[in-house]
Amino acid sequence: MSVARIVVGADEAGLAYKDVLADLLRADPRVEVVEDVGVHADDDGTAYPHVAVAAARRVAEGAADRALLVCGTGLGMAIAANKVAGVRAVTAHDAFSVERSVLSNDAQVLCLGQRVIGVELAKMLVRQWLDLEFDPTSHSAAKVDAIRGYETGGTDGGEAAGSC
Repeated sequence: MSVARIVVGADEAGLAYKDVLADLLRADPRVEVVEDVGVHADDDGTAYPHVAVAAARRVAEGAADRALLVCGTGLGMAIAANKVAGVRAVTAHDAFSVERSVLSNDAQVLCLGQRVIGVELAKMLVRQWLDLEFDPTSHSAAKVDAIRGYETGGTDGGEAAGSC
């Protein structure tokens, strides 16, 4: 990936990994800016939907290229982030899923679960994620366009038939 602007966020269940991963991103030459939308303390009870939507909105409005979100499982963050139009968020805890999330689905938001994977695996997945870039001329582009069509109240026009 070219130099990126990345927003990070977590609830209290993902705070420790968020901080470690934010430091990893700040040290990476592929990352220009890391914006942290919280939480910033163990006793901050901000619910994950608020953090996820704040980060996803930064991506949707073009202020960030991608977002990295961490909660206990990564699932709630992904559900909440996907409520923001134009955002495709995934929970992925293995290298193949991280790869396909970007190459097949043009996902801009990666959600991880601090209670699901170890910190070293999380670091590896984030480094891998930075290497990946969606190809808008790929076979998957029509499928991503179909997702966008449904999102705006339209249909896929039959263009994206086939398997995922």
